Amino acid sequence: MPRRGRRLSQLVLALLAYAFSMAMIMRAGLGSMPWDVLHQGLALRTGLSIGTLTILVGVVVLLLWVPLRERPGIGTVANVVVIGLSIDLALVIVPDPDLLAARIGLAAAGIVLNAAATAAYIGVGLGPGPRDGLMTGLAARTGRSVRLVRTAIEVTVVLTGWLLGGTFGVMTVAYALGVGPLIQWFLPRVTVRLTR
Repeated sequence: MPRRGRRLSQLVLALLAYAFSMAMIMRAGLGSMPWDVLHQGLALRTGLSIGTLTILVGVVVLLLWVPLRERPGIGTVANVVVIGLSIDLALVIVPDPDLLAARIGLAAAGIVLNAAATAAYIGVGLGPGPRDGLMTGLAARTGRSVRLVRTAIEVTVVLTGWLLGGTFGVMTVAYALGVGPLIQWFLPRVTVRLTR
């Protein structure tokens, strides 16, 4: 396909940036992204690393695609593997700030980076992430709106993770409210055109 090298490079860089954005938000300690609330809760209960659990949860979500008749792409598989393998390293590298202002700044920067990374990996058109495919598959099979399905999934994930001990806080809410508009702004700027 045209511009394949650019698409693959952008995919990998976007997924690495996504992992670092996750670490930034987690290290701020003001609330994690919805799925990371679940990953943190599971990590507390199992002793497994966030990266390992990111991969395991991603595989479980991909198995849920089967009855929904969703088809993964190379980007779908890369999403699970690259983010899962990178997040533990990112958590070692990203500092754990003490000052509240630094924690707010780190989390806010993490949300913006996450939106840019999400738009960048969607923009290469190599397959949705596992959680995005679950959302679109459920919406297609149930006839419900994407907004309703996404909200139901994320509320379920956050509540489960919080009950297991994951970090829910103001930045969890800020992420939920802010990431959509930010992705919408970034997407046309990072989408790779498939024709010249």
